[in-house]
Amino acid sequence: MESALPSIDNSLLRQRGPKAGVSTHCLGRVSRIVESVLSKILVVIPTFNERLALPVTLAGLFEQQPEVDVLIVDDSSPDGTGEWADEQAEQDPRINVLHRSEKSGLGMAYIAGFEWALDRDYEIICEFDADGSHRSLDLGQLLDAAAERRGDLIIGSRWVPGGEVVDWPKSRYFLSRGANVYVNAVMGLGVKDATAGFRAYNRAVLEALDLSGVQSQGYCFQIDMTYRTVEAGFRVAEVPIVFVERELGESKMSGSIISEAFTKVAGWGLTRRRSQLRRLLTRSSPTT
Repeated sequence: MESALPSIDNSLLRQRGPKAGVSTHCLGRVSRIVESVLSKILVVIPTFNERLALPVTLAGLFEQQPEVDVLIVDDSSPDGTGEWADEQAEQDPRINVLHRSEKSGLGMAYIAGFEWALDRDYEIICEFDADGSHRSLDLGQLLDAAAERRGDLIIGSRWVPGGEVVDWPKSRYFLSRGANVYVNAVMGLGVKDATAGFRAYNRAVLEALDLSGVQSQGYCFQIDMTYRTVEAGFRVAEVPIVFVERELGESKMSGSIISEAFTKVAGWGLTRRRSQLRRLLTRSSPTT
């Protein structure tokens, strides 16, 4: 697909590594695309039975962000999602597919995608839903923030000023809002939308974290990764996005995922508060 910016050669966008002679004085989207020449961007999209939604999602993604690569992590979808993705990968070098033998959850799918990305030297690794909930237009805001080094983890947030949810039932709204209030009260992360699954990580974050130790799923996975990022001393920035209720496919949310998040957050909060107390006591103790 051709770029809307004819002054930048499309072939250059597909090359890897620093390039001499590329101007970085441009502003806005132009500066981010120039930045993408210098750093590889990968969008990780986990799938399970997303055959109907995925074609629409990819079309929108490449229309808005033609410079990115995509990794589809498919958990052996019985509806043929993985096979369709393989066909697209044969036609478009930006599309990659990672097949997993069983459905083991969103968290493990992302971990597999992160490890795949780190092995291939990607600099910015994004999380993106296959079901249309995340707008491709908003991905540009996350990539701008990453290129401008506003944070090491950029979260597309529903709950900062300018953020919005569309077509949500009240039960879903209060669940998400309540979960984030609970996370902040218990853990004190200072993040408005710790459960958000629309993210852009600098590779340094994922390299520093013990990804093999992450076993969480769903809401809990996103909180877990936020917690680990903050505890490791990295900066988290939030940019407002519009979250749209999915129109195709079925939600993967379940009572067990919610229960897991509630229980694990309590444990993490206790650990974090104890650590904060120890640091406070250490600073206030008289030296000898």
